[in-house]
Amino acid sequence: KAVDGISYNVHEGEVLGIVGESGCGKSVSAMSVMKLIPNPPGRIVDGSVLFEGEDLVTLPEPGMRQIRGNRIAMVFQEPMTSLNPVLTIGRQLTETLELHQGLSKDAALGRAAELLDRVGIPEAGQRLKDYPHQFSGGMRQRVMIAIALSCDPKLIIADEPTTALDVTIQAQILELMQDLAKEFGTALIIITHNLGVVARYADRVIVMYAGKIIEEGSAEQIFHDPMHAYTRGLLASVPRLDATEHKKLQTIEGLPPDLVDPPPGCGFQPRCQKTPCKCSEAPPEIIEAKKGHFIVDCKCCRK
Repeated sequence: KAVDGISYNVHEGEVLGIVGESGCGKSVSAMSVMKLIPNPPGRIVDGSVLFEGEDLVTLPEPGMRQIRGNRIAMVFQEPMTSLNPVLTIGRQLTETLELHQGLSKDAALGRAAELLDRVGIPEAGQRLKDYPHQFSGGMRQRVMIAIALSCDPKLIIADEPTTALDVTIQAQILELMQDLAKEFGTALIIITHNLGVVARYADRVIVMYAGKIIEEGSAEQIFHDPMHAYTRGLLASVPRLDATEHKKLQTIEGLPPDLVDPPPGCGFQPRCQKTPCKCSEAPPEIIEAKKGHFIVDCKCCRK
């Protein structure tokens, strides 16, 4: 299972960061919320996704089409492949507005220009006639954010929204998303492997490993009081500017488990420094170790 038994919530106006190494299930969990998992090969076999009291898992596809891009929007990691290269930016914005908001063509064009201006694209009215290849990477991501905001969604899921962007543009995009989430009361989920991004912009953080949540807490709790060995290993492996010239980067020994044939107990057990781990026979449960700070109850992996 790419994702197995995870459970979390996100509140209005909150920025939730989901972190973990590649293949841990971050993006699959988000695609499951949107019911965008290709079937075959993937499918949702159990569980529920509750959004405003409605279970999206049991919702028929016509109902999901009314939610995607309307009440829940998604910003993907590569805008060049997410935007249609043969349609103008204006057409791609107005299509959403006409479909979900019922606006006329002229009203939709006016609203589209407002949205481009709101996300910081100069000469917004003229740029509606341009195609995706005529925008820089950062500007294309701003267009994606404008499309995501077009119908005033209650939830935005941003999957690696700053991939392939330089550092200064990354900061601009993330600050824009954070500001807009606070301004409109929109819940925002940021999926990333960049711990610096989460430390700066997230209110609450979830750490995933091998398809499961292993630790959850406020950004302050995760970064200043990490309790799981994997979380501590991730933080220790971040390169530091103040490191001495010959200091080696820290690593987490071993490899993530095979999710096709996972170990019977704690997924981190093969890499745990306290092997043999006492949780090697049955998967540990999530417990609240401190107020608002949750961790898998593996005595070997937690401090």
